[in-house]
Amino acid sequence: MTATASGITRAANAGRAGKRTAGPIVVGTRGSALALWQTEYVVARLRERHPDVECRIEHIRTRGDQTQALNIPLTQAGDKSMFVAELERALLAGADSGLDALDDRAADDRATEAAGPTIDLAVHSLKDLPSVLTPGLVLAAIPPREDPRDALVTRDGRRLADLPPGARVATSSLRRRAQLLHLRPDLRIVDIRGNVDTRVRKTLAADGPDGAVLAAAGLKRLGLEHHISEYFAPEVLVPAVGQGALAAETRRGDRRIRRLLADVDDRPTRICVEAERALLAHLGGGCLVPAGAYATLAPDGATIRLVAIVADPDGARLLRAEAMGPAARSAALGRQVAARLRRQGASAILRGAVAALGGAERADP
Repeated sequence: MTATASGITRAANAGRAGKRTAGPIVVGTRGSALALWQTEYVVARLRERHPDVECRIEHIRTRGDQTQALNIPLTQAGDKSMFVAELERALLAGADSGLDALDDRAADDRATEAAGPTIDLAVHSLKDLPSVLTPGLVLAAIPPREDPRDALVTRDGRRLADLPPGARVATSSLRRRAQLLHLRPDLRIVDIRGNVDTRVRKTLAADGPDGAVLAAAGLKRLGLEHHISEYFAPEVLVPAVGQGALAAETRRGDRRIRRLLADVDDRPTRICVEAERALLAHLGGGCLVPAGAYATLAPDGATIRLVAIVADPDGARLLRAEAMGPAARSAALGRQVAARLRRQGASAILRGAVAALGGAERADP
């Protein structure tokens, strides 16, 4: 294996089960261009603060990647863990025990799991992570957040208001679908799959949809922001929980990795996403239903504001709640706003969505 200029070595097989001690940090990632960018970003931040640390990147194919390759709609693909379960399994394989924590996610037999790769750290898009973490794992670092907004991509630069009646707008997100239909009930929302660059290419094709809505963060990270025709303010199209943020996940008991990653963590971002994730956990619907939340921290760092929505999939009914509170109690604020949504009728929407989609938690790419 050869080291790159940044000190990163990509390994096809970084190790087998067994607890790791000092030595190279094996960083697991999905293989898409965006996932690799995000992983190399976290590794670069780690090496800025700890120049002597050696890292190796391990590519791990997830079930979510397989469903994208087969062009399976997200509403049929499975639960939200499909983008992270294999990475978490590789993390837990590095501990003396821990694979039991993923029994309810695994379809493979235990012998196959035990023979899989071992990693010390996994880098995720935070919005891909279920609101309740797998036992034995922690989010050791949440770097500064990128642009949390949703963005519209069109072939000719038109904004949403400029699209003709009945325009075809592509998204695989129930959250975006519901909010777009709430704004423009005349739109025809169509499904779109693939990595970010693939979805942009499909949208720009002559036979593509009139537009597509994607996360601005992914477009910017891949240098594709010149295709954006409109940014949606978070108050207009409330983002997914954790949108624009990354998460560096490791084993709870790995003190070395946690100590190193502490220098990469961004306190303002962590405070905000903790409020958002607490809301999602308290609602109990995950991304199975169209739900969004976005928190902002006051300039003095003492106060946090959280806005959230839950909507019917057809956008006919959209519930909205917001509140402010002390940053030191961000999770409590998330639970408070979730309770307000429930009092407005969010529970009925949650039950209806669960019944309609078969009880699995859907991802929001």
